[in-house]
Amino acid sequence: MITVKHLTKRYGSHLAVDDISFTVQDGEIVGFLGPNGAGKSTTMNMLTGYISSSSGEALINETDILDNPIRAKRDIGYLPELPPLYQEMTVMRYLHFVYDLKKCKLPRKAHLTEICNLCKIADVKDRIIKNLSKGYRQRVGLAQALVGNPPILILDEPTVGLDPNQMLEMRTLIKRLGKRHTVILSSHILSEIQAVCDRVIIINKGKIVADGAIDTLAQSMSQNHRLKVRLDGNVAEVLQTFRAIEGVAKVQQSAQQESGLYDYELEPIGNADLRKAVNAAAQANGWNIYRMESGMLTLEDIFLKVTMGEWQAEQKSSVSAAAVKKSAESAEMTATIDDKPETTEEEAK
Repeated sequence: MITVKHLTKRYGSHLAVDDISFTVQDGEIVGFLGPNGAGKSTTMNMLTGYISSSSGEALINETDILDNPIRAKRDIGYLPELPPLYQEMTVMRYLHFVYDLKKCKLPRKAHLTEICNLCKIADVKDRIIKNLSKGYRQRVGLAQALVGNPPILILDEPTVGLDPNQMLEMRTLIKRLGKRHTVILSSHILSEIQAVCDRVIIINKGKIVADGAIDTLAQSMSQNHRLKVRLDGNVAEVLQTFRAIEGVAKVQQSAQQESGLYDYELEPIGNADLRKAVNAAAQANGWNIYRMESGMLTLEDIFLKVTMGEWQAEQKSSVSAAAVKKSAESAEMTATIDDKPETTEEEAK
């Protein structure tokens, strides 16, 4: 549905978006993340045709947003961080205005009623927008993005300023919309992204630094696959049992954390998942597990790692170490060949 090829945006000497490329498939809900000033809003503004790119392409359903903006924008519903509301209008008058502006062909009354019910604004449809709460104004902003039933929704901070209950309602609504629309969602609330999105794209300093499913990114970036378990039971028996589990390289026991409870850290062989085996061992021995956590990275860990440059540094270090190892092996092989005694004339015969 969305194809971005070498998209770049310059403001004078400042490079806001630096040669990024990615695709979004039909029906995906993609989280678009980055620190302030990373280029998120600039990218979203280019995707919607609100601003032009300096170079590169943004294709909306195979239509270039710059070559044929009217055709491309028919497929986009856009909710900017500050919803584009006319404060003096009533909610329904505003939605009628947006309907006309978009030259919508769907049955007017039925379509707008459906949107009001979906966004839960039917009870305020006759009120003036400026008199609404921030949460209701945000919902009205989402409602205007849905007018015309566009296949693509681009939502920039849709839950900003909402209370916890309203955030939960908005999150549920976005999940429902994801069944009928392709969604790009930008937010600084990482728990929201983790709960809603199939995949995340993280941008930093104008460049894409991570792109993939959260679990896949966590697995590829995590250097620690250890499992930490807190349970009761005799320490010696627990250690003996855990060390006998297939796939366990090492088990360490820490000091008593609570009365009769100890923490154990299990290091797997490779990336083995030990949770099922540990749970089975605890059940078989009548031990109660009070805590179990994996060393896999959370979305917050991933975000901090890639935006602070730690992962890139680790990757470079890993590549450098591999190069040094390869060079050493090559030198050792050369030395072995050089040290080999020369073949005598008789041996050659």
